[in-house]
Amino acid sequence: MDLEMIIINIINYSGEARSLSMEAMQYGKKGDFEKARHNLNEANKNISKSHKSQTELIQSEARGDKQEVSLLLIHAQDHLMNAITIRDMAKEFIDLYEIISEEKGDINA
Repeated sequence: MDLEMIIINIINYSGEARSLSMEAMQYGKKGDFEKARHNLNEANKNISKSHKSQTELIQSEARGDKQEVSLLLIHAQDHLMNAITIRDMAKEFIDLYEIISEEKGDINA
């Protein structure tokens, strides 16, 4: 796979993971923990696909195939790191919403 396609895959899968994680938080806020956890699982799948593409680049460089660092590559890395951070935060928020829901019986204010 050529460099541009790998970069686009990283951006695509990471962007989808971020969107799924944000949506998961909204489900959690509304108390729909089943949908929230489903979205987190889907986000994890997309992050794994993105990470696989990133690993291809790392392995290529380890074999001696140096890639020129481009703004697009940096952008892709930024997308992946943001997706991972948002996913991790979404999990924490959903856990908190669930605790609040169990303690108070209603999280919708």
